[in-house]
Amino acid sequence: MAIVTTDHSVPHTSTVPATIGQKVELFVREHDGTPSGPPANRKAVLMLHGRSVPALAGYDLQHTSYGWAKAVAQAGYDVFMMDLQGSGLSPRPRMEDPCNVNPTQQGAVTPPLMGTRTASYPYVLTNSQSDRDELGTVVDYIRGERNVTKVAFIGWSAAAFAMGPYAVNNPGKVESLFLLAPIFPPLGPSTPPTLPAPGFPTHVLTHDGLDLAWAKEAKCPNQREEGMIDVVWDALMEIDPLGRTWGPIEDGRPVGASRYRNFVSWGWNNTTAGQGGVLGGSVPVLIVHGEHDKTANTTPPSSNPALDFHVPALYDAITGAHNILVTVKCAGHSMPWEIQHKNLHNLSKNWLKHLSVAGKTQGRYEMDLNGDISPEPEVPPVL
Repeated sequence: MAIVTTDHSVPHTSTVPATIGQKVELFVREHDGTPSGPPANRKAVLMLHGRSVPALAGYDLQHTSYGWAKAVAQAGYDVFMMDLQGSGLSPRPRMEDPCNVNPTQQGAVTPPLMGTRTASYPYVLTNSQSDRDELGTVVDYIRGERNVTKVAFIGWSAAAFAMGPYAVNNPGKVESLFLLAPIFPPLGPSTPPTLPAPGFPTHVLTHDGLDLAWAKEAKCPNQREEGMIDVVWDALMEIDPLGRTWGPIEDGRPVGASRYRNFVSWGWNNTTAGQGGVLGGSVPVLIVHGEHDKTANTTPPSSNPALDFHVPALYDAITGAHNILVTVKCAGHSMPWEIQHKNLHNLSKNWLKHLSVAGKTQGRYEMDLNGDISPEPEVPPVL
């Protein structure tokens, strides 16, 4: 099936404190695989990135079979990917100044810095409200442009902070919710701090830092193909033309730094997840995580409730009955770039079509390396 790819610039009035009230354009890429037929048959899907990996590097990796968005589009869906402000190809206000990089990470941007500097904008860049506002703008844009009533959500990692509460508050616009490795603090804050929150706007990711973090969760032989770290890094550098000019010089050129926003979150916790029975009720939910994911499953638990994340706790907090948790064998937080990526694609396509897993709409399951689904073994009680 032919896929029609279109890049959109979606108009939005910024609610990011640094640019509040300004007219901006949000980057959205569309892969439209809608088959010919009645317009009413169009099924729209929106994919949202997490904290440090923008949409294209996460969902549209141009390498063999790793492109998740295209795999879904080829199954007959109209797939959209968006970048929030501070990420990817959407505006990154205040992030052009290397002085605004996290002070503990400024060695990664020396040069252009010549030493530790204080931030010219001493605040956290974005927040839960600005993210949800941008998500809402893109949802309404898709609904209007493609004449659909609802949009199916796919979110990876910290996308849950925006997609979860948005779905709770806008069930009439959300078809279903597929969350991969969702960041979920069961006892996280319910109310915002005073905004803008003090801090800095920018974090940076380095090649070696990404490699190290990923390797800690690659516990199975061949869990990630050889050379994938360079494939992913090249994709990150492709969408950060400024960041790739930063950092120590090796072999005559900068090693590069992938910039991502610093944000403050609230309103995503046990209370929100169970609110009104929306999640698992009018909005069916599938939660997926890797058995080796220590990013979305804080180990050991943190004493700070805002930083204590547990994926199974989200499944437990959702009060609606249409709620599934799948634990994927030989996978970590970076599953879309790992050996299980094809099974992940298939799982998401099956969910979008049937809103079930192995014919079930509730329960805990495991997925093996063959993509086979089985009930999660019961853990015997501790006596």
